[in-house]
Amino acid sequence: MAPFHVPLIINDRLDVALAVGADGVHVGQEDMPYETARRLMGPKAIIGLSVETWNDVERAESLDCDYLGVSPVFATPTKTDTKEPWGVDGLAKIRAFSRHPLVGIGGLHAGNAEAVVLAGADGVAVVSAVCASPDPFQASRELTGIIRAALQKRREKRKSS
Repeated sequence: MAPFHVPLIINDRLDVALAVGADGVHVGQEDMPYETARRLMGPKAIIGLSVETWNDVERAESLDCDYLGVSPVFATPTKTDTKEPWGVDGLAKIRAFSRHPLVGIGGLHAGNAEAVVLAGADGVAVVSAVCASPDPFQASRELTGIIRAALQKRREKRKSS
């Protein structure tokens, strides 16, 4: 986590996470089983699990994973070997069911991040929205602002309900 106090989470590669002493790992349904990742990384590691089907969501409820990666929320050219997109309605259905924090994955950018957070995501994972931007720093700042504002809006809505 040092020096910037941001945890290092390695995607898909438990061996790399262990080799570099990462704070955690994110595993997909086709990667190493969650239970193996937890056993090898230990109880303090951050472990995220992608959910691509409703069966995945139901199974994840019995796991002590730290978050669910809802994948994909929207179709994305970054990763083409995904299942049918969940969309905002699918994400909201998962939010109503799951006890885990949710991270939206797939096709996310400044134009749809607010809707994804308002539907129940606690965060978003992006690639193209930052890496393909002419100004990645500014794209990151814009997304951060959108996400923070949407989380605040969601909290206010809950308070008034």
